[in-house]
Amino acid sequence: MQRGSWFASRILTRTPPLSLIRGTSSSQGPSYEQIIVEKRGEKNNVGFIQLNRPKALNALCDTLMTEVNTALDSFEKDSNIGAIIITGNEKAFAAGADIKEMQNLTFNECFSGNFLSHWDRVTRVRKPVIAAVNGYALGGGCELAMMCDIIYAGAKAKFGQPEINLGTIPGAGGTQRLVKAIGKSKAMEMVISGEPISAEEAERAGLVSKVFPPEDLVRQAIKLGEKISSLSKVTVSIAKEAINSSHELSLSEGIHFEKRLFHSTFATEDRKEGMTAFIEKRKANFKDC
Repeated sequence: MQRGSWFASRILTRTPPLSLIRGTSSSQGPSYEQIIVEKRGEKNNVGFIQLNRPKALNALCDTLMTEVNTALDSFEKDSNIGAIIITGNEKAFAAGADIKEMQNLTFNECFSGNFLSHWDRVTRVRKPVIAAVNGYALGGGCELAMMCDIIYAGAKAKFGQPEINLGTIPGAGGTQRLVKAIGKSKAMEMVISGEPISAEEAERAGLVSKVFPPEDLVRQAIKLGEKISSLSKVTVSIAKEAINSSHELSLSEGIHFEKRLFHSTFATEDRKEGMTAFIEKRKANFKDC
């Protein structure tokens, strides 16, 4: 079977466009072999990570995920970056984990080595992360998309957790995040049948924020990233923390936590600037402090 996910062998591959050149990296940054890392937007304030294993339909492997984590770390440290996009190509966001990499692992190796433990770095990024999903987001690909804060999808995208076909289950959050995103019944159907859902179904279920024509997806994601980056970065991070806490806290605890975070914004210059600009009927000039 071709190196990649179980699904990869069932899909015809095609020659990648010239823009997908391996080894793309900044002259001042680390070298990447399996992702493309850029800054996008008119002000170069949107971090852009493109998974770049087109022959394997962007199947997720240890090297690729390590590179993604390195790029995320870099963007976290860049004060000009206000949002980050993770995407693939029009054929696949990521069609699953690399099965050949996992095939011969034993329980002891998985358990002792805490296999996949470093795959969730994206969930700890303080800046908003947008998944721009075209094509297949299956298995680990679907899990990676769900780790992001917002999912935009191309009209032909497919989301699924087909691990049951391999005699295993999702191992990077699929059984947990999917339930929280779309409810138990739909998540159960997807996980124990292995059947994917369309972008339209995903939007109706609440997994996806918006659906766009495939060719317009990345542009729309960058547009959103630019909008977010134009706002107070410190306040955006506070808002993200408040929303994410709702998964872990009871309603009363969450409201109490939100209130304290709301109060904390009154210690920032950006809160003062935002309210002053509103009263003076002008655009706010946030300083991210």
